[in-house]
Amino acid sequence: MKRKTIVMITVMAVMQLAGCANLGVQPWERDLLAKDEMALDSEGVDIGLDDHIYFSKEATSGGRSFAGGGCGCN
Repeated sequence: MKRKTIVMITVMAVMQLAGCANLGVQPWERDLLAKDEMALDSEGVDIGLDDHIYFSKEATSGGRSFAGGGCGCN
């Protein structure tokens, strides 16, 4: 029973370490990630909607290019 537990813990530890073996982007994958479609803000309409929601809820203006808040603290 004790040997079985040790084997199980060892197998789980090896599996967890093997899961971290391939982190990051490989050089041959970077051309796909550099395309405009892969950008987080590639759609102009989405950016406009996000900005509208942000300044409507937070009582601010802009938010992308300058600091400041609705309370005038900054």
